[in-house]
Amino acid sequence: MNEGNKLNLKVASSPHVASPIGTRNLMLDVIIALVPALCFAIYFFGPRALIATVISVAGSVFFEWAYRKIMKKSNTIGDLSAVITGILVAFVCPVTLPYWILIIGDFFAIVVVKQLFGGLGKNFLNPALAARAFLMLCYPVDMTTWAKAGVSNWAPLGMSVGQEYIDAFTGATPLSADFMHNAQHLLPDASLTDMLVGNIGGTIGEISAIMLIIGGIYLIWRGVIRLRIPVSFIATVAVLTFIFPRGGNGNLTWMLYELLGGGLMLGAFFMATDYVTSPVTAKGEVIYGVGCGLLTVFIRYFGGYPEGVSYAILIMNCCVWLIDKAGKPNRYGVTKEMRQAQKAAKKAGKEG
Repeated sequence: MNEGNKLNLKVASSPHVASPIGTRNLMLDVIIALVPALCFAIYFFGPRALIATVISVAGSVFFEWAYRKIMKKSNTIGDLSAVITGILVAFVCPVTLPYWILIIGDFFAIVVVKQLFGGLGKNFLNPALAARAFLMLCYPVDMTTWAKAGVSNWAPLGMSVGQEYIDAFTGATPLSADFMHNAQHLLPDASLTDMLVGNIGGTIGEISAIMLIIGGIYLIWRGVIRLRIPVSFIATVAVLTFIFPRGGNGNLTWMLYELLGGGLMLGAFFMATDYVTSPVTAKGEVIYGVGCGLLTVFIRYFGGYPEGVSYAILIMNCCVWLIDKAGKPNRYGVTKEMRQAQKAAKKAGKEG
C-alpha cells in the first residue's frame, strides 16, 4: 500500500486512455477550415457576407446560452459548437436574406433541433441543414433570391435588401439555371473556372469549391474528419453523373459541373461528417456517404428541386441508427460458426 502511494497510483473506471483533444479543439479546427470560404464570400458578395455570418454566430450563441440559463443547465457556449452552427447556418443561406430571417434559422437550429433533444451529442439531425430546410419551407422566395458574385455587385448592408437591388443583380445559380433549361440540354452559363473559384451565385458558403476543398483537406490533415464519408459521397455523385449526363459538351464536363455546384463540397466536408449525426463505424461511414451521393443525384435528376445535398444529408441522418446497426463489427474472437450456433440456440428457445 505504501509503495502504491509512492507511485501515485489511482483507481478509476475505464476508459483509461485520455486525449488532450477536446470538443473545443475540434470546433476551433472547423472554424479555421471555414475561414477561406468566408474570405472568398466576403470578396465576391461584399461585407454583408461577413455581417450576416457574425449576426448568425451571435444569434446561435445567445440562444444556446439563454436556453440553458432558463432550463438551469450548465453553460456550454465555451465548446464553440454554437459558433460552428451559426457559421454554417449563414453559409447555407443567400447573402440577400434579411437578418431577422437568419436569426429565426439560428433559433430553430439551436433550440428546436439541438437543445430540445438534449444538447450537443444528442441531436439526430444536422442543426444547420435542418434550419435551412425550415427556412426554405417558411420563406421560399427569400431563400432562393441569389446575388450574382462580383465586387461591382456587392450586396447592401441594410437589414433587408431593396427591390431595386434584387431586380438589378440577382439571378439563378448554375444548377438551377440548368434545371430550368434542361429540356434544351444546356449547361449552366458559368464556366468551370467560375464555379471552382466562386464567381457564381449561390449561398454564402457554397460558392467557392476550391476554398471548401482546402478547408476539407485541412480537417483531414488535422484528423478532425476521416476520408470515408466525403470520398464516398463525392465519388458516388461523380460516377452517377458521369455515366448518366443530362447536359452537352461531354460526360466529364457535366460531371464537373455537378461536383462543383450546389454546395456539394460544403455538404461533403462540413455537413455529412458531423460527428453526432454520422455513423461511427468504418463500414457505416461508406454506406452513409454512398447513400448521400445517391439521394443527391436522385433529387437533382428526378425531384422538383435542383440542389439535393441538404435534403440528402438530412434523410441519411435519420437512417444513421440503422446504418450503425448494419455496420457493427463482430466481437473479437467470435467465429462465424459461433454466431450461427448462437442464432440457432435463440431460435430453438423461442420455439420451445
